[in-house]
Amino acid sequence: MWIAFTLLAAFMQAWRNAFQSQLSADVNVAGVTLARFLWAGPLAGLYLLSLYQWQPQSLPQFNGPFIGFVVGAALMQILATGLMVKLFQLKNFAVGAGLAKSEALVAAILGTLFFGTHLSLFGWFGVAIGAVAVMLLSSHGHWRQLSVSTVLLGIACGSAFALTSLWVREASLNLGLPFPHRAAWVLFLVIALQTLLLTGYLAWRDRATLQALWARPRLVGLISLTSCIGSIGWFSAISLQAVPYVKTLGQVEVFFTMLVSAFWLKQPVRVREFLGLFLIAVAAIIVIWF
Repeated sequence: MWIAFTLLAAFMQAWRNAFQSQLSADVNVAGVTLARFLWAGPLAGLYLLSLYQWQPQSLPQFNGPFIGFVVGAALMQILATGLMVKLFQLKNFAVGAGLAKSEALVAAILGTLFFGTHLSLFGWFGVAIGAVAVMLLSSHGHWRQLSVSTVLLGIACGSAFALTSLWVREASLNLGLPFPHRAAWVLFLVIALQTLLLTGYLAWRDRATLQALWARPRLVGLISLTSCIGSIGWFSAISLQAVPYVKTLGQVEVFFTMLVSAFWLKQPVRVREFLGLFLIAVAAIIVIWF
């Protein structure tokens, strides 16, 4: 089941990133980041309510560690999204998404060092192959043109996403509920907090950005919808499986990103990526079967 949720998440995230890349041409980083959460909160609440209608459960009891993980994940995901939008503004969409996918390798390292994640030798091999594949798929000749600051920005983005995922998993494991319910609670609380923080900040400091989002309801709606569905996939998969495995399999997102970049955004992608796609397939098989 975690495999299905991961593939759903990767597909929806590729589209969300594409929509955010398009919005970033007209709206600043904070506004594009808020677009991810703006309408996702009500959608996440509706999803949580539908789960309770389908399979009634007791309401959870939130302890201190759970609240800490939720707050940390919410803040870190805001930072990660802002860094990704900045990458989109600096370089080609596919390159920016590829840089951010250092997340899987960082999650494996941090998870092992600080979160008690245990990876087999084959697991580490799969994560490493996936990292190489992402670099091949997203570079298409542009890595020589990247500055050190851009590469560091990409690694920082991937690290922030990795910490978000690790804290989401820890929050989910703190709730004594079945996996869809606990994942849905974490999703709803994280998105609600993010929406309140960013909306409050922009209402206080930058109302023009809120007006710019209001003037683009279709694009903002698409970003929020794809973000919410993608997050349901990620949060559910992370509740079921260790983060490095989920994120390594989730690197198939780069393949979806290439297709979106080439056929919808009309950005040229030179497909020397057959080797990269093969390596992603190998990495996926390793993390699934070994």
